[in-house]
Amino acid sequence: MFYHLLYPLKNVISGLNIFGYITFRSASAAILALLISLFIGPKIINFLKRKQIGEEIRSDGPQSHLKKAGTPTMGGIIILIAVIVPTLLFARLDNIYVLLILLATIWGGSIGLLDDYLKVIKKMPKGLIGKYKIVGQVTLGLIVGAVLYFHPDFKEIRALSTVPFFKNLNIDFGLFYIPVVIFVITATSNSVNLTDGLDGLAIGLVGISAVAWAGISYISGRVDFSDYLNIIYLPGAGELTIFSATLIGGSLGFLWYNTYPSKVFMGDTGSLALGCAIGTLAVLLHKELLLIIIGGIFVAETVSVILQVAYFKRTGGKRLFKMAPLHHHFELKGWNESQVVVRFWIIGIMLVLMTLSTFKVR
Repeated sequence: MFYHLLYPLKNVISGLNIFGYITFRSASAAILALLISLFIGPKIINFLKRKQIGEEIRSDGPQSHLKKAGTPTMGGIIILIAVIVPTLLFARLDNIYVLLILLATIWGGSIGLLDDYLKVIKKMPKGLIGKYKIVGQVTLGLIVGAVLYFHPDFKEIRALSTVPFFKNLNIDFGLFYIPVVIFVITATSNSVNLTDGLDGLAIGLVGISAVAWAGISYISGRVDFSDYLNIIYLPGAGELTIFSATLIGGSLGFLWYNTYPSKVFMGDTGSLALGCAIGTLAVLLHKELLLIIIGGIFVAETVSVILQVAYFKRTGGKRLFKMAPLHHHFELKGWNESQVVVRFWIIGIMLVLMTLSTFKVR
């Protein structure tokens, strides 16, 4: 909004030329997202407390988590506001990348909000039935995939996906790219949801991964940088840097209240929104395979659940892990909650650094 209102006045007031710089708008958006989180956090937390919108803890989970019962949930509303408002203010609203990432975030947040509403307020233990949740995620993937494949702005690169560690090597999925997009968005959304089981774990990893997406967005949107690094040039994708910056600022702000011992949980409202956003960032930037590295912890958490279920069925009741997802396994091995979270963050940082190195190690 500021770009459209103020940048055209640069010839009248020269200082307004600064709104033409993605770096300035990204930094401003990150700071605003942080401030919004810190400002509205206590207000929303107090509202959730007054309405007695608290988390119900599974009895079959770690016993140390039972004391968290009643902690306000649906705190993902804080994240949504902190991410969406700065993006609307600082990003170009005529940019198709911005419109798609906002659609994905709001769409995922709406599915999560409905799920939380049914579980916490309507007291339906399973919340939104799983198949309906999947239908919502698949529909989002179908919309994003169809736009990327059929929109004329993406004609030259519509079905390409970059292969890490190889120079100028891209996979052309053809029409099969739409199912790929559906899978990536659905899988990422559910992976972040599974990871959201310890105070600060998921939001910290989202903020860490957002640093990588901000860097990738920026270089992908610049013809000089993308040419130097031999990656796909995506005109207009630089605006995603602003959205990624709001993820960083919003994550830090929410972490202020979500760190151990948490004062609020993001709930499915936050985890599904963030998962859809990250998955959509990967497909918009044509870096779907890099998502496996950037989101390595999310992948590990999901794989641990799949392996646990498969092994349990195959062996007639034996467990491969003490408990799945993976973070609970380490809790039951004796790591306290903060140790698990911080160590997973460290791995997440290492994976982001490894990801950024792939642009030169080819």
